[in-house]
Amino acid sequence: MDDLFAPIRANETLGLGAVFYPGAALHYQQTLMTQLRTIVAEAPLRRLMTPGGRFFSVEMTNCGTLGWHSDQAGYRYEPRDPLSGHPWPAMPDNWARFARDMAARAGFGSFDPQACLINCYAPGARMGLHQDRDETALDSPVVSVSLGLEARFLFGGANRTDPTRRVTVLSGDVIVWGGKSRLAYHGIAPLRPGYHELTGERRWNLTFRRVRAG
Repeated sequence: MDDLFAPIRANETLGLGAVFYPGAALHYQQTLMTQLRTIVAEAPLRRLMTPGGRFFSVEMTNCGTLGWHSDQAGYRYEPRDPLSGHPWPAMPDNWARFARDMAARAGFGSFDPQACLINCYAPGARMGLHQDRDETALDSPVVSVSLGLEARFLFGGANRTDPTRRVTVLSGDVIVWGGKSRLAYHGIAPLRPGYHELTGERRWNLTFRRVRAG
């Protein structure tokens, strides 16, 4: 793949407890994508509604013991897929192991993910600045894995008005944020059109979270 010939990029600290690891999942991305297709076949992608009645531009699904959901009743985690009534697909053991390893690499050795929120971006789709605050286990980090098309990741501070950094993320890149950066505002700028051998005209993002303490 073209990624194998990309220039070497250095790890980068984005904030206290936030680290960018370029290419950390590069050698696992084909396996991740194969398993991802199986998960999506069981729990199909859907465009969720915000509490305000607007639809996200990103398509979403989940795997793990809990899955993130949004509708006019609010943002929350559910133990079952509201579309099917069945439990969410199990998180593959190698996914959980990789997420734990990346969290430990960033200094969060006790991370044990319960949920993986899966986002699929088509050209033009975006994710506005937001905080991941629907979890009660805020002492655990978020581990984010990018697959496919290049994206512009936005990373700010604890307040929406704080300065925002723009980081180019490629397929196989990983970002971990926790500690003092756990509630940092972050998002994705509108995805530019393109093609990637792994994912075609799409970008996929896996975000691993510990939802509840204990």
